[in-house]
Amino acid sequence: MRLLTGERLRFGLAVFGVSALAVFLLTACSDTDPKSGSTPSASGPSVPSSAPIPTASTPTLKPLPRPTKPFPTPTVTGAPESDAPLANRIRFAIAKQTQVTAGKAAKTTVNCPGIDAADKPGNHTLKCTVTYAGKPFTGTLTVNAQPYNASYKFTSEQVAVVKEKVVDAVLRAVPDASNIACTMDLVAVVPSSGDGIRCDVTTTANAVVPHNARISGDGKILVAKA
Repeated sequence: MRLLTGERLRFGLAVFGVSALAVFLLTACSDTDPKSGSTPSASGPSVPSSAPIPTASTPTLKPLPRPTKPFPTPTVTGAPESDAPLANRIRFAIAKQTQVTAGKAAKTTVNCPGIDAADKPGNHTLKCTVTYAGKPFTGTLTVNAQPYNASYKFTSEQVAVVKEKVVDAVLRAVPDASNIACTMDLVAVVPSSGDGIRCDVTTTANAVVPHNARISGDGKILVAKA
């Protein structure tokens, strides 16, 4: 095939323009009634395809490995001697229970103004501030001191807990968990009553199911669907 020169190309375009004009004029000047002409046949109804419409498949996620052993109880060091002052023994007892409940050994301080005089005979009620891993919470200490004997109890509406322990409890309660996202810091102080900590669990079926983890004063964690 030969290529058209520039001159022939212009000529071809000019002829095309004239032809288009002629067709337009012919149509405009026709005396034929449009109704008397042949009517183009209407196209038949479209037939829907019988091929199935592809749908996106839901991916199946891998489950997280379930714990095979109980969550480890932390080892708390620094216990005073049995003949140490009562105030020292009480401080350590509160600090130890706080760490055991939280699930991990960490620096814990117990400040109870007036505790050094709690060994005097009688009943004593003291307000205490416990700080675990930099997170403080308050409680009430009651001491019943008798000659050569004393009993004491510490109560609080809050409890400290580490995130690792909460995730472990949720994983034990939800065997088909593929991912666990809990709304808490690595260490949190939460009420011992109420809904507890919110954890969104993504299952192996790729569904997100909200759960609540409640932490009791003795360190037990109850997990239930929100």
